[in-house]
Amino acid sequence: MAFDIYGTVVDPAGIADALTPVFGPQARTATQLWREKQLEFTFRRGLMRRYVDFDICTRQALRLVSAQLGAPLDASAEQRLLDCYLRLPAFADVKPTLETLKASGVRLLALTNGTASSVRSLLGYAGLGDYFEQILSVDEVQTFKPDPAVYELLKRAAAPDADHVWLVSANAFDVIGAKACGVKAAWLRRDAARVFDTWEFSPDIVLQTLEELPLELQRRRLA
Repeated sequence: MAFDIYGTVVDPAGIADALTPVFGPQARTATQLWREKQLEFTFRRGLMRRYVDFDICTRQALRLVSAQLGAPLDASAEQRLLDCYLRLPAFADVKPTLETLKASGVRLLALTNGTASSVRSLLGYAGLGDYFEQILSVDEVQTFKPDPAVYELLKRAAAPDADHVWLVSANAFDVIGAKACGVKAAWLRRDAARVFDTWEFSPDIVLQTLEELPLELQRRRLA
């Protein structure tokens, strides 16, 4: 069982308070724009085959936000905010779910756009590091989700159970990428107002909260 990290396990919106001293009343806007540009830059780089790691994409996205919202950052202020990105809060439903899955003998992997070192810091800060058997970073294949190479990386790590591996993600593009490569996927609908992309691929499970996952898997005799 593999989990996406950003937006699924940890909440990128949790950085908003740290942005308030710099962006003031625009902090929420800055938070959303930072996340949007961070992902957009990964998509672009994946298509262009101009890979740099996720930490660099995150820094470049922050610089764009700073320029667009007219809130200049000196080097120390920029680094402080980037350091805060290593301390994003975990969603409340994550730890109890991981505990339940781990207790039932499910192998838990992280499949992430993030660098292994940054994700290790994130999970350690959130008290979740001991639940994951392995962190699978796109650094290993030098591209980003939803490139098929990322999901092939997961299949290789899940061997000999690759035919039964699942991905859990709150990002629809990630679910679609997994399904396109033959990986079963659960979409975590963290925003109740959001609808799934109208593509030819759809999730095997739709979760309103992560705590629904163990029961759903049990119903499918996978846990």
